[in-house]
Amino acid sequence: MADNMTLEFILRIFVAALLGGAIGLEREYRSKEAGFRTHFLVALGSALFMIVSQWGFSEVLNSGLTVRLDPSRVAAQVVSGIGFIGAGTIMIQKHAVRGLTTAAGVWVTAAIGLACGAGMYLLSAASTLLVLFGLEAMNLFLHRMNSNKRKEDNDPESAESD
Repeated sequence: MADNMTLEFILRIFVAALLGGAIGLEREYRSKEAGFRTHFLVALGSALFMIVSQWGFSEVLNSGLTVRLDPSRVAAQVVSGIGFIGAGTIMIQKHAVRGLTTAAGVWVTAAIGLACGAGMYLLSAASTLLVLFGLEAMNLFLHRMNSNKRKEDNDPESAESD
């Protein structure tokens, strides 16, 4: 039984690391502050925290002592703690805020890792696909909007005359 659980736990951290790494590759490709390694480690660490939170205290629970544990407490602390890493990716330059999307990506990567750690593979995979879709679709949309705006700004017929 313990060997099967250990293999399941290893699968959970592998899936978390792969999904987090996929998001990190997109960020790396875009030359953002937090890339592959950061997202890979955040997802893997979050999954491991969740596994330890859910299963790491089974000896205490089986000892016969009256003990009450709340596995969600560790997950809540991951959510709080990840804010410090995300805050490190946010910079203010020339009155412009940069890095918010990357910080949000690190935050959602931690959530995906927690879900993998809980064994919610389908939810984790779907969330990863949605994150990648959102990052790529928004990037394409914004580039098209900017190129259309530049064309309008450079078109003498569209300029208003005084």
